[in-house]
Amino acid sequence: MTVRVILGVSGASGAALALDCARALRVVGAAVDLVLSAMAERTLTLEIGPDARAELVALVERVHPVVDLGAAIASGSFPVHGMIVAPCSMRSLAAIAQGLDDNLLTRAASVQLKERRPLVLLAREAPLTLAHLRNMTAVTEMGAIVMPPVPAFYLRPETTAQITAQIAARTIDLLRIAAPSAHAWDPTEGNAR
Repeated sequence: MTVRVILGVSGASGAALALDCARALRVVGAAVDLVLSAMAERTLTLEIGPDARAELVALVERVHPVVDLGAAIASGSFPVHGMIVAPCSMRSLAAIAQGLDDNLLTRAASVQLKERRPLVLLAREAPLTLAHLRNMTAVTEMGAIVMPPVPAFYLRPETTAQITAQIAARTIDLLRIAAPSAHAWDPTEGNAR
């Protein structure tokens, strides 16, 4: 049976995280259903370039329009292993926390919560307001995992690409769909590269 994962991409800064999550999901053999917010499309172009959307789409099995609330991934009866929102804007986080299923990304996330499936949110904002923190608490209480994309400095990354690849690997590891692939802390090596 093929493992299927939904990848939601919202408009927060950090578009490279979406690409690296899609790449990591492909490596583990997961089929990916992609949904992009309008701002995600803009951010992909601004941060990566005009070909970023095409590169992302080439890594997934299906792309669903964010306005299509009748898509298969909007239903709990559609079998998926879980969902990642990378990056997750504070707008999308708030909508998920409050159950505002006003687009396909937030609806698909709500479905994961109601079906008790893994939902990993790479929440991207700094500093955080009390509203952000309360929304993070709310989604955590509902079963989601809030994973701010914090660099693993102990690995001594030399490039931004190494940082985003490690964050993506940790994100995929949280879904438990394959053997762990993120570099682990090793106190005997000091993780020097």
